[in-house]
Amino acid sequence: MTGKGSVNHNSRKFHAKNIDSERSYLNVEYCNEDVKDVYHELFDEALVRYNEKQTRSDRKIDDYYDKICFGKQEKPFHEIILQIGDKDNMGATTENGQLAAKVLDEYMRDFQRRNPTLWIFSAYLHMDEATPHLHIDFVPYTTGSKRGLDTRVSLKQALSALGFKGGTRSETELNQWVQHEKKQLAEIMLEHGIEWEQKGTHEKHLSVLDFKKKERAKEVAELEAKKESLEEHNVAILETSEKWLGELENLEQEIHSAQEVREKADKKAEVAKKQAARYEKKLAEIAPMVKDIERFAVKYSYDSEEVLPEAGTLESGKSYREKKAKPLIEKIITILRSVYREYLSVSNRFEKLQDAYNREQDRNERLKNRLEESLGENRELRTIATDFGRVRAVMGAEQVNAVIDRAKQQEQIEAEQKRAVRRKHSREAR
Repeated sequence: MTGKGSVNHNSRKFHAKNIDSERSYLNVEYCNEDVKDVYHELFDEALVRYNEKQTRSDRKIDDYYDKICFGKQEKPFHEIILQIGDKDNMGATTENGQLAAKVLDEYMRDFQRRNPTLWIFSAYLHMDEATPHLHIDFVPYTTGSKRGLDTRVSLKQALSALGFKGGTRSETELNQWVQHEKKQLAEIMLEHGIEWEQKGTHEKHLSVLDFKKKERAKEVAELEAKKESLEEHNVAILETSEKWLGELENLEQEIHSAQEVREKADKKAEVAKKQAARYEKKLAEIAPMVKDIERFAVKYSYDSEEVLPEAGTLESGKSYREKKAKPLIEKIITILRSVYREYLSVSNRFEKLQDAYNREQDRNERLKNRLEESLGENRELRTIATDFGRVRAVMGAEQVNAVIDRAKQQEQIEAEQKRAVRRKHSREAR
């Protein structure tokens, strides 16, 4: 059952007439926090962000807890009460009562993990009344809200994040969640040999649609066992699927860019190769002449006076030597040296061009290897994306989305709890 909740009654700050105070020491306290402290931990940061956006002072919220208490849309907290059997078959002082208490304890210890968006601040197992029963008080909250505080109180959204989507009046988020929790308790009971007698549930006049819904619910229950083995793997895939898809898009862009760079490098290398071939052919053609020029240049590179002999006694040698032979030889030597220097320049340019061509070839080879690696990564990511699609097809889009929401909610809860611990340590240090 669900109720308004009385934390003071649950913690036994006052005793009702139906309580045996001599057995109160048998009660179990799981947690007992001030609900206002919980509100500060959960909503203070969101409240600051909300108030900073307001341009009118009358729209700012001074105390979020007071706003919820005096508002009409949400309750400040909710309480559920769970009991197995009654005083006739599960009396608190009997052996069966002890068994019921054990079942309730197991149920309680897994409640927060199963319901991360329901922040428990007070929980007690009472053994000092006629029948063992469990009180759980919690604040339901949602994160990432587009309306009001981005982190705010909302039972509907908190249950929706757990995968319970409302439908008809009889199939609200709360009703679905209550039935789910009853089944969780019934499973623990069955492990201890206690069968759930569902009184008042023998509906003989179900419509065809309701019948199909119930049959479908049975099928879903049968699939739960199979789902557990896949859930952890599925959560891991879901957590990284968006990252993989993003990486896949980036990788495809990188491959496209690499292909463009490779095509440009291929063209550039081809031009360099053709130019190098022309230089090589030209050098091959003039190589024999260059060798003769080198020998000739060496032979006639000495002083012209040493190269040309003195004129004979019968010749006008001096005139011939000074006016004709010597200027001619000097001119030939100048030309030969110029040709030789040009040859060296062409040869040097060819070597540089050959080095540039080799560098382009090496770069082209590296790009080719990178392209092959990228294509391999692309194929691997597409395989992973295909596997994720298979998981989504088997489990259903709603179930997968519910798991995603639960994983995100759990991450946010853990982050907020860590921040709360840091704030607590900071306050204690001050």
